[in-house]
Amino acid sequence: MMMVNPTPALLDSLYWITLVAVVVSSASGVLKAGFKQFDLFGVVIIAIATGLGGGSLRDMLLDRDVFWIKDQVFFIASLVSAIVIFIGARMIVIPQRYFLVADAAGLAAFGVAGTLVSLMSGAPWLVASFMGVMTGTMGGIFRDVLSNEPPVVFQSPLYATVSWAGSLAFIGLLQLEVGVTEAALLAGIGIFVTRLLAIRYNISLPVFMFKS
Repeated sequence: MMMVNPTPALLDSLYWITLVAVVVSSASGVLKAGFKQFDLFGVVIIAIATGLGGGSLRDMLLDRDVFWIKDQVFFIASLVSAIVIFIGARMIVIPQRYFLVADAAGLAAFGVAGTLVSLMSGAPWLVASFMGVMTGTMGGIFRDVLSNEPPVVFQSPLYATVSWAGSLAFIGLLQLEVGVTEAALLAGIGIFVTRLLAIRYNISLPVFMFKS
């Protein structure tokens, strides 16, 4: 088992990483709902499900206080992000590709944050890495299901795979005694850039096929 001690500086870094993750993930939810032309209430619900869903499931499985219930700043951030993007889209043109950028940023930030929270809670390293994947991807699954679309995670170029590799890289850097902040930045940037490159060059895993 690999344990990370929750020092004040580390908790502060985790707070801001999670806040950024909530904002960008909620924004990706708004953009997906916007392309579906949902009304304001529908946009807000999908934004909240996207920004808070993965972390909520992680906390329940780890038997922790759900992060946005313990501190409503995260809920407010998700709500404000939804409303700002909703209004902003009426004033400026937002290309559809921006959804993928926001989604990749949320995947990266939540992947690192989820792994770190799990390590701080005493989860074994492999479980912690998967918790990072779940934190990064479940919000997007909730978003896509509510938008009546097949989840991106199951058919998009290197999505959960990138998240899991980044979570494992983050843990590996910690084992090499790289500082937590530096390791989080390296792993997060790695997830973000690799995801965008996978989209750009359509790199994906083999799909399941029956022999004909």
